[in-house]
Amino acid sequence: MTLQEIVHLYNRVGFGISPSKAKELQSQSRAKIVAQLFEASRNPAPLEIDLSELRTTLRGVKMKERKKIRALFKESAKKIHELNKTWLYKLSDTEQLLVEKMTLFWANHFVCDDKNIVHFQQYQNTLRKHALGNFKDFVIAISKEATMMKYLNTRQNKKQKPNENFARELMELFTLGRDRYSEKDIKEAARAFTGWNHDLMGNFLLHRRRHDYGEKTFLGKTGNFNGEDIIEIILQQKQCAQFVCEKIYRYFVNDQLNATHVNEMITVFYKEYDIGKLMRFVLTSDWFYDTKNIGTKIKSPIEFLIGMHRVVPMQFEKERELIYLQKLLGQHLLFPPNVAGWKGGRSWINPNTMMLRLRLPSVLLAKGEIALDEKGEFEDDFQRFNNKRNRQRKLHVTADWKVFLSNHVNNTAQELQETLIVSPLNRGTKEYLEKLAGQDLPQYCIQLMSLPEYQLC
Repeated sequence: MTLQEIVHLYNRVGFGISPSKAKELQSQSRAKIVAQLFEASRNPAPLEIDLSELRTTLRGVKMKERKKIRALFKESAKKIHELNKTWLYKLSDTEQLLVEKMTLFWANHFVCDDKNIVHFQQYQNTLRKHALGNFKDFVIAISKEATMMKYLNTRQNKKQKPNENFARELMELFTLGRDRYSEKDIKEAARAFTGWNHDLMGNFLLHRRRHDYGEKTFLGKTGNFNGEDIIEIILQQKQCAQFVCEKIYRYFVNDQLNATHVNEMITVFYKEYDIGKLMRFVLTSDWFYDTKNIGTKIKSPIEFLIGMHRVVPMQFEKERELIYLQKLLGQHLLFPPNVAGWKGGRSWINPNTMMLRLRLPSVLLAKGEIALDEKGEFEDDFQRFNNKRNRQRKLHVTADWKVFLSNHVNNTAQELQETLIVSPLNRGTKEYLEKLAGQDLPQYCIQLMSLPEYQLC
């Protein structure tokens, strides 16, 4: 594989690669490199924070104890922010790149939000467990998650009064796409999911008295269907394979669909709904490495932040500032904007976020401070944090340049550029970089990360 192809692969399934590692892989075949990525992700490590005390309290609390319940919710909210930071740091140093990147993708596909950390952590690890597995098993597992049942009101879905929220989003957002079913299909599917619920610890329960055991007609089929039957019928529709393949193509290949390539993906996926097999096909296809697909995607805020951290490790003195940064950049991990998730693509960039992105490398890797009451370009974004208590707050970050230098001891400025910048450079940028040729490698690294081209992968 060429250096450019290796960098492209690691940008899409991870967050970049060092020049040394990229050169080391050049002698290997495409199939072998992709196989190594899969092998590294074979047994995904769960994302976990210590919830032992909270679980003990949760088991003993009674619904009448309002004060205890309010205290639990308050503690749970703090833990969700802790889970956010834990995931960020996991992304920063994990070797299980493929499964973690797939988990990021699925988290914005099966979108959920929850204030109960016990349920939410379980949901996050269900994403990991099935990220490269069978899509049918995945949809069933996610449908039975307490977080999903709360988020889309499955718990309120009873035989006497069916709730259609989950049935509608199951088809529109998770499997088929908009306008691929009728209102009658939604109503019939909702009946099949009646009685689905969970216990206090998030385990699935079926309330038989609330379940509708009557005959249903769904997508042209008639029978005494339950929720799993509905999912099976949905997956029999080739449109389901097309919907999922198009989303994966946009996320991992190009925002602009190529019908021929997508159809090839559908042929692979529709047979068994094997996500791992589909991804292996994509990552070993010649068209994945076409120059038209390299350096064309705008990095998400998480990809941008983690990419910088993996080049130059950073330690935040006040880790809550990581929350502020995510909000300012437009992607607060674990806190999706709505049931459809983040739009991605060009929506990541606007005048405010672009200016902030261009400045952040020098802010984080040089002095590491930025006043949160700054006016001007970021006035709207900073307004919610601008009060008497936090007006003078700054970001304090320590960049570990020793690690950077030890990882790049034998690398030239040109080699660093080739792994950090994959999109074509215009004439002005080339001239600018030529003037920086005499700078030391850390300074050159900061300047590369400050380029508009660094926003692309």
